[in-house]
Amino acid sequence: MPLFEFECLECEKRFEEVVLGAARPRCPACASRKLRKLLSVFAVGAEGSRSSAKASKGGPAGCGTCGDPRGPGSCSVN
Repeated sequence: MPLFEFECLECEKRFEEVVLGAARPRCPACASRKLRKLLSVFAVGAEGSRSSAKASKGGPAGCGTCGDPRGPGSCSVN
């Protein structure tokens, strides 16, 4: 589904809206159609995203010797 982020140019409210086809959304606060489409970041849930999320939060990286995703010291290769 196409989910877009907008900012109202009248009241400055930011909101998300599902927009199908040629539909023109309105601000939920003031009903204005004077909107600016914002650039937004999207997230994709996938099997591989868990390990990358863990690494980005400071978790252990893969073993440098064998590549075991549990981190250094978790395998028998030393």
